[in-house]
Amino acid sequence: MLEQHPLCNSRDLQDAGPAVPFDIVYAGQTCRAFAVRYQGAVHAYLNRCTHVAMELDWQANRVFDASGDWLLCASHGAAYRPDTGQCAGGPCQGGLVKITLSEAAGVVYWHPAYNLKPVVF
Repeated sequence: MLEQHPLCNSRDLQDAGPAVPFDIVYAGQTCRAFAVRYQGAVHAYLNRCTHVAMELDWQANRVFDASGDWLLCASHGAAYRPDTGQCAGGPCQGGLVKITLSEAAGVVYWHPAYNLKPVVF
C-alpha cells in the first residue's frame, strides 16, 4: 500500500471551489501546495507558477479563474489545466508539479514521492 497522509474531508473540496492548502517538503524546502476538485476528481499541485516561482492564489485559496475551467496565476496570468497541471496559456513554462491524491471513505489523502515529502515537526 502506498504511504498516504490525510489532507481533508472530501466535502472540503467543491468543484472549481476554494483550494485546500497544505505544506510539503519539495527538493529539501518547505513549500505550499494545494488541492482542488475539478469535474468531480481531486487534484493537487505545488503552489508554484512555472513562469516565476510565485504562488498562484489571487485571494487566499482561490486558484481557479472566474469560469472555473483553469488554474490561473494571479501575478502574470499563466493558465494551467486543473486535471493535469499542464500549461494552457500565458507565460508558463511546462506544467505544475503534480501531487498524487486518493479519496476514500470521505477523506482525501496525499501520497509522498521521491521529491515530495511530509513536513516533519
